[in-house]
Amino acid sequence: MKKLVSMLLALVMVLSLCSFAAAEDYSDVTIRIYSNSNSTERATWLKEAAKQAGFTISMDDSSVISGDVAAVQAANENKDGDILFGLNEVRWSQVINGTYENLKVIDWTPSWAEQVGQYKYDGKAYGLVIQNILMLYRTDDLGTKGAELKFEHWADIVNCGYTWYRQGKVGGTTNGNINNSMLYAFTDPASPAGGISIDGWKTLWAYCQGGVFTGDSYGFDPLNRGEVQVSTFYSSSLYGKVDDAASGSENPLVGALEPENWALVDIADGTYYIAEYLGVLDREGRTAEETEVVKAFAEWFGSAETQAAWADEFDSFPCNQGAVEEIYGEEIPQIYTLKNFALNKVPGTDMTYAEYVGAHSSEWTNIMTNLGFYWADNSAAPAEPDWDNLDWATLTQAK
Repeated sequence: MKKLVSMLLALVMVLSLCSFAAAEDYSDVTIRIYSNSNSTERATWLKEAAKQAGFTISMDDSSVISGDVAAVQAANENKDGDILFGLNEVRWSQVINGTYENLKVIDWTPSWAEQVGQYKYDGKAYGLVIQNILMLYRTDDLGTKGAELKFEHWADIVNCGYTWYRQGKVGGTTNGNINNSMLYAFTDPASPAGGISIDGWKTLWAYCQGGVFTGDSYGFDPLNRGEVQVSTFYSSSLYGKVDDAASGSENPLVGALEPENWALVDIADGTYYIAEYLGVLDREGRTAEETEVVKAFAEWFGSAETQAAWADEFDSFPCNQGAVEEIYGEEIPQIYTLKNFALNKVPGTDMTYAEYVGAHSSEWTNIMTNLGFYWADNSAAPAEPDWDNLDWATLTQAK
């Protein structure tokens, strides 16, 4: 799937780290990092790679801090952070705009700033990796029998004529991004229903009511087993799941980069991308010399060489175009060439859709929780709300 073999990337990584370390040794300064991209494997890899490059870092893995909310709250409460990375545009727009009283990023522009394209908050934070939400369907006899699926909007799934999979709970980053995709066509800044038209909430209810939930975490497995014809999944694990599809189904999906019995739904809007960013925090009491060390680490971590090695190790897609070229050349996977509506401006506002989501996400969560969206047991589904007689001022607040 990836153009360079792991051994070559490992060699490039070692040479890069050695040359960086030879230039200067920064190991006497411990750099405190907060991140939600902190599985044990990621945390261990980064500590070792940083050590080879001459840095000493302190970073909690997911057994201590799990998820974007926990990461940003811990950084805000502890006030000892030097680096913040991971999260997504929703959280980063909050950090940049001062939502968290103890979190402020310093002005900083790395040498590779122009390599990350649109994934940057100029002078503040810069993109590391991207992924998006995908809508897939089977094209074989367990699916559309060869018929192509084309939608204008994600929400058109409710009228597609096929069986679809939907999640079974409100919370979770992937679930939230599916909701963000479903609601994109219904933004209305004047609406009291969290900035979404009432038709948007009706449509999301229809998505829940008509969808199938089998208890799986996400939608790949039921599609792979042939229990539904249309489903959703996230990009970073898709090809690996297809490669291993036969282990979980008698009628598996076949073909990763060249699908044989499945396809992506052609959605005119595109899809909702999230990017993970890197910023240097302003920590009280840190000396100017220590700040230069922290900036040097950020420069190294976001570089094409390091991001290519990170992407190869963890099957992610880099924002840094130098890293993309190193891994894929000109053969970029289709799932990363789809249009990105997360950075489109929302009509009637000066916000991108990602910023709009950040401004309204708590209201959306409260609405879905208060009205009972995403029941796990279809036999115990709640009654559909009386849409014409709802108190949105109350529904947008926590229970």
